[in-house]
Amino acid sequence: RGNPLLERIQNVRWTFGDAYGADFLVGPTHGLLFLSLKYMRLFPAYLASRMEKIGAHRFTLRVLLAVVDVDDPNAAVRDLTRVALRAGWTLFLAWSPDEAARYLETFKAYEHKPPDLLKEKIDPGDHVALVVQVLTQIRSVTRADVVTLLSVFRSVAEILRAEPEDLAVLPGFGETKVRRVYEALHQPF
Repeated sequence: RGNPLLERIQNVRWTFGDAYGADFLVGPTHGLLFLSLKYMRLFPAYLASRMEKIGAHRFTLRVLLAVVDVDDPNAAVRDLTRVALRAGWTLFLAWSPDEAARYLETFKAYEHKPPDLLKEKIDPGDHVALVVQVLTQIRSVTRADVVTLLSVFRSVAEILRAEPEDLAVLPGFGETKVRRVYEALHQPF
């Protein structure tokens, strides 16, 4: 009671009840904590105590939904990300309480849907999107890295022919990324 998101939830039904320490239950095994960065700055120990109260095994999906409502959020978001990762929580950032409410509604609406409904749909005719999807499966390769590869080498065939020395001169490609990309593209299936 008293949660500012309650008055903004419009598209799903909700009731008060025991949420087993979470602010919201968006499924039988999905718990969600909500906080604002402003509140986190005022009460730094609040989040850790809430996470500890819930524990690591109560929910299979633990979501931390945070509203970014401070002027310079970089340090706060970095700290929040660190806390969420260490505790095994999934972090969602919203830029307004209304956006946070939309996230909450979406989680609830997808409660009984299969996970593949949330996955990005790629048109089989969109070759660039397919290349991005494949190459970003290599650890540490980002979409920006794939765009760089395609802009320099122009085709997947040329990327496959690239030597480690060719990859090493690309922006964002350090020794580790060069090794991972080269090994992934040259290992036998």
